[in-house]
Amino acid sequence: MRTLCSSTLIGEFFIIGFAGLVAMKDADLTTSTVWTVCGIAMFLCVLLCAVVTRPGGVALGWALQVALVLSGFVVPMMFILGVLFGALWWASVHYGRKIDEAKARFAAQAAASPSGTADAV
Repeated sequence: MRTLCSSTLIGEFFIIGFAGLVAMKDADLTTSTVWTVCGIAMFLCVLLCAVVTRPGGVALGWALQVALVLSGFVVPMMFILGVLFGALWWASVHYGRKIDEAKARFAAQAAASPSGTADAV
């Protein structure tokens, strides 16, 4: 799960950076405000890569996904990108857990096998 979720989060890191460049064109926003918000969100993406497998890591990831969708009120294209990355996040968590379960079953088979390797299925 860690690899899939981290890949999604790194993709979001870049999308948030590009959204910051677009948001700078908004006359109502100051450059410091845009980059403070984007910088915090980008830092959270990198931080979540490290804690995604710990308790609450996936929930924090979902909070980031909601924030990404809500950023569409500043940069409208982020509504679409936020939903797409939300779907990627769901797939990363869902299929990542399935892969982790399969790896655990394979490791248990390998440990139970007398020769130390799992039999071919």
